[in-house]
Amino acid sequence: MKGRTVLYTGAAGGLGLDTTLLLIARGATVVAIDNDLAKVAALKAAATGKGPGTLLVSTADLSDLAGFRATLDQLARHIGGFDVVINNAAIYPSKPFADTSIEEHQAVQRVNVDAGIVAVQAALPGMREKGFGRIVNISSITVSGGWANLSPYVASKMALVGLTRAWAREFGPWGITVNAIAPGAFPTDAEKIHPDPEGYNRMVLDAQAIKRRGTAHDIANAIAFFASDESGFVTGQTLHVNGGWTMN
Repeated sequence: MKGRTVLYTGAAGGLGLDTTLLLIARGATVVAIDNDLAKVAALKAAATGKGPGTLLVSTADLSDLAGFRATLDQLARHIGGFDVVINNAAIYPSKPFADTSIEEHQAVQRVNVDAGIVAVQAALPGMREKGFGRIVNISSITVSGGWANLSPYVASKMALVGLTRAWAREFGPWGITVNAIAPGAFPTDAEKIHPDPEGYNRMVLDAQAIKRRGTAHDIANAIAFFASDESGFVTGQTLHVNGGWTMN
């Protein structure tokens, strides 16, 4: 990853921090987009001395699409564009569909999908000029079904799978690969929406073929592969990292 510049949304979160540190350790410049100030502070502290790569942080608001694009254009001019885009940031309100307004549904799509579109639009000209690019969309095990009260989130994560395939077809001639990762159930802040944590943990382990909980490093390794030169002949794919919960 030496010499590569990575644009990473949600880079300081539960699944983001380990990946950011791994990419920095491998020599990348990581532009971390995250507006959780406590997590950003923890990321900055953890990244100290992890070189040879570099960490740059922006607290851009992904729900402000015009402002986000302006921030990315400024960053791109400053650092010479982005070689890798990782669309990871997401919001996940838990609510019955019947009680979810269209405005609430659109708010989830704006952060989880539309901001990712903006990120790719900002990075694409530079990738085309270089004849190289890596785009990684973070989907979710929830698209496989079995989760109630998360319909806007599930819809957004399935939209990313569709965009992965469409972009892979369209961008391939320019040497740009596009892949998705669908994480399983990981013990992050997202699990706090479950009212019975112990029961949920048992359910996860019963469902998985591998009888341990996944770690953020499991996701980091998968992302690092798709971001690397070694994945140059893999595109349009969704990799399920879930301990064998679902098998496709």
